[in-house]
Amino acid sequence: MRYHAASRDLGMRIATWNVNSVRARLERVVAWLGRQRPDVVCLQETKVEDALFPTEAFTELGYRCLSYGQKTYNGVAILSLAEPREVVRGFPGEAVEPGKRLLAARLAGVRVVNVYVPNGGEVGLPAYHAKLAWLEALRQWLAATADPAEELALCGDFNVAPEDRDVWDPELWRDRILFSQPEKQALARLIAWGLVDTLRLHHQESGIFTWWDYRAGAFHRGWGLRIDHVFATAPLAARCTEVVVDRNERKGDKPSDHAPVIATFA
Repeated sequence: MRYHAASRDLGMRIATWNVNSVRARLERVVAWLGRQRPDVVCLQETKVEDALFPTEAFTELGYRCLSYGQKTYNGVAILSLAEPREVVRGFPGEAVEPGKRLLAARLAGVRVVNVYVPNGGEVGLPAYHAKLAWLEALRQWLAATADPAEELALCGDFNVAPEDRDVWDPELWRDRILFSQPEKQALARLIAWGLVDTLRLHHQESGIFTWWDYRAGAFHRGWGLRIDHVFATAPLAARCTEVVVDRNERKGDKPSDHAPVIATFA
């Protein structure tokens, strides 16, 4: 069977999903791709070295695979129906944290940047300050290598919920990791470079979440946060017709603790 990549005329569907180990979740990811057929998929927390990435399972579905991974932790990958060009793996010189967290490519004319922002551990710890530094490094990298006037999508697990409506209990989470003021400010500075939160183009309501802790039955209780995002520059955001969170992928047997986010561009 042959598959055809998206073009400007046909539109593009871009998805982001922290799979929490691509090999542990491979059967689920393959089945989901068969149902949804997004043109581009940005995966985070792949937790596998590039040589062991399950490329064949995805090429059989018509996807090209880019991987930037490591054993046990972190790792990002891009699956695309279009041929990837201008591939970038990591910041120049990996000056900020050596973990594999950034992968970018030009796909059917759109520059796609896939990131897995550090979690930060707890507010005030060295890992927390490293997270803030990483977000600032991402902002500086975008400013140095991209133009907000071009079509660019910045996707991934940002480990930051931007607003009260993105958290199931804002007062409980306020000043805690994932929702502290410095984290939100760092994300806001990144967005101010020239990005649009595509989900908020179509949904203003609270209660839309992408991550639920495995503990305490958080998913079934609705205890979630929206920390996975598809941001786009204004020219690309102008073509965004829909953004959905596929909550069904948080259900069932051995799911990731994150659900996929899918943005559609005309």
